Amino acid sequence: MTMREPSCELERELFNNVIEKTPDYIKNANLLNFDNENEFTFSLKREHLYPYDAEQNPEGLNLLDWFAGYSKEAKVSTAGIRGPQNIIYPQDTRFPINLVGIVLATLAKALVAREKYEGKDIRKLVGCEVRYNSELYLDAIARIQAAQGIKTLTPVGRRTIPIWLASFLAFKLDLVGGEYITSSHGISVKTATKDLNSQGSQYLPEESLEFVNKIQEIFDITEKEGFYDIKISAKNDSLIDESIMSKLNDGVDLYVEYLKSGVAENLENVKRMNNKLFIESVGGCAYNTLSRVLEKLEIADKYVWNNVKEDPFFHSIGKYDTDPKGNKVFYDYSVDATVLAKRPNGENFFPVIESLHYEKVLADMPLGTIVLITDPDHDRLTVCQIEKSGSISMFDDYGISYIKLDEERVLTVYTANQAFLMLMNFRAKQLKLQGKFKKHPRFMIKTTASALSWDEWAKAQGIKVVNVPVGFKEIANIMKKVELQLRENPQAEVKVDDVFGNEINLGVQPRLIFGGEESGGMIMGSEDLIESLSGRKAIAMREKSATEAIIVASALAAQLEENNKTLSEYLEEIFDENNIVAKFDVREDISYYNESEPDIEKLKLAKVEGEKQRTKNDLFFLSLAIAIKEGKANISSVKKVLHNAFAELSFENLVDIKFVGDGTYLKFTDKFVEIRPSGTDAKTKAYSGGENLASISEFSRVLGNYSGDRTELHRELISQEFYENSKEVALEHYLKFVEKDADNSIFEIPEYNY
Repeated sequence: MTMREPSCELERELFNNVIEKTPDYIKNANLLNFDNENEFTFSLKREHLYPYDAEQNPEGLNLLDWFAGYSKEAKVSTAGIRGPQNIIYPQDTRFPINLVGIVLATLAKALVAREKYEGKDIRKLVGCEVRYNSELYLDAIARIQAAQGIKTLTPVGRRTIPIWLASFLAFKLDLVGGEYITSSHGISVKTATKDLNSQGSQYLPEESLEFVNKIQEIFDITEKEGFYDIKISAKNDSLIDESIMSKLNDGVDLYVEYLKSGVAENLENVKRMNNKLFIESVGGCAYNTLSRVLEKLEIADKYVWNNVKEDPFFHSIGKYDTDPKGNKVFYDYSVDATVLAKRPNGENFFPVIESLHYEKVLADMPLGTIVLITDPDHDRLTVCQIEKSGSISMFDDYGISYIKLDEERVLTVYTANQAFLMLMNFRAKQLKLQGKFKKHPRFMIKTTASALSWDEWAKAQGIKVVNVPVGFKEIANIMKKVELQLRENPQAEVKVDDVFGNEINLGVQPRLIFGGEESGGMIMGSEDLIESLSGRKAIAMREKSATEAIIVASALAAQLEENNKTLSEYLEEIFDENNIVAKFDVREDISYYNESEPDIEKLKLAKVEGEKQRTKNDLFFLSLAIAIKEGKANISSVKKVLHNAFAELSFENLVDIKFVGDGTYLKFTDKFVEIRPSGTDAKTKAYSGGENLASISEFSRVLGNYSGDRTELHRELISQEFYENSKEVALEHYLKFVEKDADNSIFEIPEYNY
């Protein structure tokens, strides 16, 4: 493999750090040579399972240790099994994601599929975005699947596609599933394989465990026999197929057809716009697909693009040469545009947006320009607008963040909670104008961590709300429960449980108006059920789509231009029309270590210590929620514990504390706070929403950063045994929620006509 030339000094520093910290035995390893375009065999050896030792085990890869971490993450993964990789030496098995691990996982998934669909025409899709080594991993996945007799669809030229398009095609083309290489908006050195099932939704933990168990079988055979041969097909194997995607224009034509049946039904106002919309294509992946979608919709001339060239370093976006404490070190804030950080002097700032240098880039763009920022796999959207600096007092009144561009102008930066409220409101009004809104009962699926304002708006609009744990696969799981009832009894009222334990009656033949989460991902349902080629039906797609969000945002932008109105004025209008009280939302992100640390051994140790801190924080609150759930405590006794632990906060109006699938939710009369540990990293997230910005900000900061140390009152109320078992009990409750009324029908491979 030839190392790419660094694009800038920061990337050169990253490369040099990686090279310096990588031992020679890894640099010199030549385990899997995918530069060999012919068929070959990789022999997994018993020695590979154990640690490297220059004298005793020079072939050691320590795969047993790698597998322990990989399988652990598979049980809790919310967005693919992800982690850092050695970006220059991808065979480095010290890292969670590596070429050998990708090969083993792909083989295991292929073997599981062959057992399930013996003798059938198994078809899967593989795609990727722009991250380091993505092309290599895509090649490995396609060639291993082909060697197992699985037909693998790849984009033309094996170019990038967005995650939502891979998901859409897995459903639309009735594939057994798909593989997608990404780590969403995570830091540059991270990556993952997102496993997509036949529905196009991400694997649930039980689906991941099927192939994890298969890896264990492979290791058992390797241990017993001393080796296990893995076949890799030729690069040009006939089972690796670009022709199908070529005929489908990489799926763009089918997706445009889907958009035209819903959010893109009428874009005449967009075609009349005078101002251009500004698209920030972070990493460049969005451009390849979205530009073709906009051309097909005949609105491509209404956009100005930035960063269209694909770059695994993401154009240096979010990258700094100092950490938050001011230490001179390479530091990556990720490419999540809404991340807030503090400078060493305590000042808040947007590190990602600051690194975009918009004071220069947007200098010639007119007042009112709407800026649409999408992430590397093009599934999340951040909405901004160039507005007058004279409106700053209004922004402060409504909790709208902004950065200064010049003396006359600021860039307002809307949280997904704010932006999506505007988009769902606009969509509802569109449907009402078309006379369609009342043809079906409407409902929304949202994560508990998302805004209370969404619930208030929905109530004012007569829209039912189903709250679920964080993660788009949780949203997809509710969709499938609804579809099962529509399929089995189309004239009956559809009823589903939310994660709070409430039964929600969605009515007869309901339609999804919105599904989304505060982290920037959303989807909108269609009026007519979406059909796959074999006739399977869905109320909405299974993955969030920044393209769908951009189309709705563009139509809203056109309407605001016609009415000479800004986004901030439109948001204020929504608050007023719907009597929304909980106008504010905040998220506190607590990372317990530097993810950009180039020394993997230091990184692992720091992560382990950070996970201990994360778990302590989680268990303090979780054990209280489970104690109430199990009848071991009541809200009065829990309030005493919280009053004692957090004297600076008031819990007088706390009305409930609940486990919500992956976090602990504190419900007050005027706000909510959710403390959620990352299932895959040493991080804690504290979300809150309510009517007083100062109050919810303080609650998020204090509770999210709490050490987790058990107080005397906590110990008196919660026994040590109950405390230690609360995570396991919580998992049992979560699985009951997931499995109740679930669609467990087995996917039947159809006769393919393409």
